[in-house]
Amino acid sequence: MRRALVTGVGAITPIGLTAHEFWENLVAGVSGAGPITRFDTADMPVKIATEVKGFEPGKYMDTKEARRMSRFAQFAVAAAKLAAEDAGLVLTDEERRRAGSAIATGAGAPSTRWKRCWC
Repeated sequence: MRRALVTGVGAITPIGLTAHEFWENLVAGVSGAGPITRFDTADMPVKIATEVKGFEPGKYMDTKEARRMSRFAQFAVAAAKLAAEDAGLVLTDEERRRAGSAIATGAGAPSTRWKRCWC
């Protein structure tokens, strides 16, 4: 069995844009639920969701690169960068090939599928 060491954490969530903010809000019982704002819900039975608000991809990656990614992929890149910062990780080009990040997501890119289904 190979061993891994968790050295840093990062989170982009509806209740926090850092792991620390997420944890503080989770413990305080803050809810990330609210009215859906990312698309029109007029013809839909559900009007609430837990959206990530205030996320600016340009803080974590090149804006041009961000435009080529789905929103959930932007979250993954941002969370990985936050985890590396949390760990104090500075990698050389040689070391980058050996580094990894474990990512967890609840749904991937549902808005992409929904647009295709409802158009």
